[in-house]
Amino acid sequence: MPAEMQSGFGASGEDRGARVTMSHGGGGALSREIVRDLLLPAYGSGFALPLSDSAVIALGRGKAAFTTDCFVVKPLFFRGGDIGRLSVSGTVNDLAVAGARPIALSVGMVIEEGLEIAVLGRIAESIGRTASEVPVAVVAGDTKVVERGAADGIFITTSGIGAIVPGGAFGASRIRPGDAVIVTGTLGDHGIAVMSERAGLRFETPAVSDAAPLWGLVEKLISAGGVHAMRDPTRGGAAAALNELAQDAGVGIEIDEESVPIRPEVGAACDMLGLDPLSVANEGKVLAFVSGRSAHRALEAAKEHALGRNAAIIGSAVSGHPGVVAVRTRVGGRKVLEMPYGEGLPRIC
Repeated sequence: MPAEMQSGFGASGEDRGARVTMSHGGGGALSREIVRDLLLPAYGSGFALPLSDSAVIALGRGKAAFTTDCFVVKPLFFRGGDIGRLSVSGTVNDLAVAGARPIALSVGMVIEEGLEIAVLGRIAESIGRTASEVPVAVVAGDTKVVERGAADGIFITTSGIGAIVPGGAFGASRIRPGDAVIVTGTLGDHGIAVMSERAGLRFETPAVSDAAPLWGLVEKLISAGGVHAMRDPTRGGAAAALNELAQDAGVGIEIDEESVPIRPEVGAACDMLGLDPLSVANEGKVLAFVSGRSAHRALEAAKEHALGRNAAIIGSAVSGHPGVVAVRTRVGGRKVLEMPYGEGLPRIC
């Protein structure tokens, strides 16, 4: 069945009987369809595929990256972070993977009636602390209050602008066969941390979110040279990010499962929940495609940063099977890493 029939959104967006489901927000194929087939045509010619984490626009004699993101995580506080840290980190990282030094952020809040003032204060303080780590200035914002029951406490929208650094403006079009795929740390930490908090799951070693602003780490990667493309694997995890890049670049990607860094507690939780760690969200990791001759230099540069100590080369871009991500399994077999279709772990970012 064609994807547009499954999702209910045709290319014209005129199926008035269709309804948005939670699966449309999962970061997989359905999310991509609703943006590509419904929203972009309605917005007009200012948008061009392939889609990326930030728009790169001409600004004077240079280039700037601009991005915006909404955060609706539940619970608001979890091991390793909270919605405030998440909102700054997510926007900073979208700028960073475009090769842009963050300059300024705006923060919009939709606050539910009845939210404790002390909770709002904790979130605001977390926003300030996280921004200071970059550092980046919060220069604008807005607040709205909605009726009790309409916002799960608080929803946050952050927008950011950054200056493209020399050698930046990365994109899928620059990926070439032979490029190495580097991940800057363990995968699946954020999604499992939030899910375990929400479901009341207890593990011997609790999962901790990796939410963090990554400009300092990305700057080291850029300085090492040879970077062609970067993506932060948030909703839909590495599986969604790798499939998007493979399709947009027209290359195949091969991943070595044994090389993918995963914390034991995350792996155990995924086994228990029937999840693939490659499809679980991250909020403090980068996937980087780097020319083969620069890969080990870039890997060492990443490992020099505190947030990149567990970085690893996990695969490569290849000329075969364009648009498809293949995984070499631990037992020596091969499987296709599919684009997540819809809802995996809802409300995690």
